[in-house]
Amino acid sequence: MSTFRTSMLVAALASAATVSAHGHVTNVVVNGVSYQGYDPTSFPYMSSPPTVAGWTASNTDNGFVEPNSFADPDIICHKTATPGGAHIQVAAGDSISIQWNTWPESHKGPMIDYLAACDGTCESVDKTSLEFFKIDGAGYDAATDTWASDVLIENGFSWLVKIPENVAPGNYVLRHETIALHSAGQENGAQNYPQCINLQITGSGTAKPSGVLGTELYKPDDAGILVNIYNGLSDYEVPGPALIDGAVSSVAQSTSAITSTGTAIVPGGDSGATSAPPSAGEEPTTAAPAPTSEPEPTVEEPTTQAPSTMITATRPSEAPTTTAVPPTTAAPTTAAPTSAPTGGVGAQTLYGQCGGINWTGATACAEGSCKSWNPYYSQCVNSA
Repeated sequence: MSTFRTSMLVAALASAATVSAHGHVTNVVVNGVSYQGYDPTSFPYMSSPPTVAGWTASNTDNGFVEPNSFADPDIICHKTATPGGAHIQVAAGDSISIQWNTWPESHKGPMIDYLAACDGTCESVDKTSLEFFKIDGAGYDAATDTWASDVLIENGFSWLVKIPENVAPGNYVLRHETIALHSAGQENGAQNYPQCINLQITGSGTAKPSGVLGTELYKPDDAGILVNIYNGLSDYEVPGPALIDGAVSSVAQSTSAITSTGTAIVPGGDSGATSAPPSAGEEPTTAAPAPTSEPEPTVEEPTTQAPSTMITATRPSEAPTTTAVPPTTAAPTTAAPTSAPTGGVGAQTLYGQCGGINWTGATACAEGSCKSWNPYYSQCVNSA
């Protein structure tokens, strides 16, 4: 192995040691077919990474976009994002299961999805010209003290979003996002994790909703961005524009069984191909257990369906909408939390929790310094 390739491998392994606190979309499932997503922690270190529908981004640390960058193009599809080289075909009315590799229980917040029509192919679109309209937005259910991110975790780190039946056929960018609010009680404390996927929507719909430029979706002082979630929150206003007609705040959440794997369609190339169902160890197909009491667990590959829950999204211009998640009978399997993160003895990884009321884990940081966001949460952040 060449010195260059060895150095790249070492860099990849070092990066992997610091990204466990956050997550990214690993694959999407459409009608039982699983399509690989863009992996920011491994693709940049490959000489010939796969061509996928997920957009390329430079968040190799699984990091976030801060509110001070809401007017910057990084908020559109993540840091220095460029269009994916392929797209996935889906029919209006279909539901897409978006699978994450992991997500920390402490990073509570909403789950939001947008679509933006491409003038031509999405593989060559100018992201700053995309105008996004919201197709789902789930937030907080005060009655059960449940966040949409909790539902994501309980359903094996998967989120189900429905493409509205009335949307006109064409090429679209799906913008999928969660916003971590554990430090949002102070200015510039919220953490946005946008990810984009190219879709080709088929069907007979005629709706072409107007949208909002990605750099105008949010403001740093929006009610759902600058918010203290530890101070007896009675409701929560999901940030961004209102849902379009024909969309719902959240469909009943469940996992999608994978029956085959598919290859995204490259414009001018072969149409998407599918293969036999994945063997054990490939794409996850069922849900993981609900989180344990440890704020930052290390979660193994999901294997079983989790218990049901309820989620409510509150937005301006419409009343709270509650949807029940159907129960399942599968018994959960609990992944053991890691008490001492890698990167140093008793040291927390970058972006991991390092303090706060009732915190009993590591208080030293393997990288960066421990910053107190509020009495309940301190986090390892870059020292710069």
